[in-house]
Amino acid sequence: MTGYDAVVLAGGAARRLGGTDKPTLRVGGRTLLDRVLEACADAEETVVVGPRRPTARPVRWAREEPPGGGPLAGLAAGLRHTAAATTLVLSADLPFLRAETVRALLAASATGGPYVEGVLLTDLDGRDQPLVAAYRTEPLRRELALLATEHGSLVGLPLRLLTDELTLGRFPHPTASFDCDTWEDVATARARIRDDGSVLDEWISAAKAELGIDLDVDTTALLDLARDAAHGVARPAAPLTTFLVGYAAGRLGGGPEAVAEATRKAVALAQRWAAEAAAEDHAAGKPGVDGVDGVDGVDGAAGKADSPR
Repeated sequence: MTGYDAVVLAGGAARRLGGTDKPTLRVGGRTLLDRVLEACADAEETVVVGPRRPTARPVRWAREEPPGGGPLAGLAAGLRHTAAATTLVLSADLPFLRAETVRALLAASATGGPYVEGVLLTDLDGRDQPLVAAYRTEPLRRELALLATEHGSLVGLPLRLLTDELTLGRFPHPTASFDCDTWEDVATARARIRDDGSVLDEWISAAKAELGIDLDVDTTALLDLARDAAHGVARPAAPLTTFLVGYAAGRLGGGPEAVAEATRKAVALAQRWAAEAAAEDHAAGKPGVDGVDGVDGVDGAAGKADSPR
């Protein structure tokens, strides 16, 4: 992936939120600003334009002059601290922006051809989102300087004056540009985070961020292990076993391979335990789950959830 710098605009007045400091609002247990910063964590330099706030990772802070001068003034203030050929520009209130979307946006910008000066994300309705975009830095600086000369200042100028002067591509995405301008938007984001289809991924992402863990693991394998331990041993064995797997992986040096190896060993143990208990039940004439003797399912998955020993 092409190296890039990120400028995150976090200095708006949030009038429709009653002046609440919007970037510090929490969705899924994390602030909106931290969620955006996670999405661009591999930027070479990350500049947040706005008042200083606690953040989960270090950033460079900048302020537009005067404070509250609008997005173009904020962008110009952020660009003073960047050097990469590509600048990712983001607002600080994007709860559904993900790192994979950022990477796709940057890739689209890099492959857009010599005359493309940036790529904007477009929403579900096809509307341009200039604050979810990857720009070539030199044209961005050039047009901001021309606008400042023409208008005497960048304060209060609309973003379209900038984007109208740039040759831009488009990258469609249905959810990444959803922002939180109102309390209704915040409530919608919080409800969507807890949707059955995504709550587990959201929780794992939040927990890793809270614990300072940057590790991709096979969630399905760990869930299967928890199931086998709960069914083949006892229900409390599920969380305790997954904890032990994590501890063992840490002692092995950490990383996905260490987690996978510890998981494999624990799964094999749970399956042996379940098979042994099933054999005992069979000898005693006790049926297995669903009337099937021995082990339920395939590949040795435990088949006797709460059968007496």
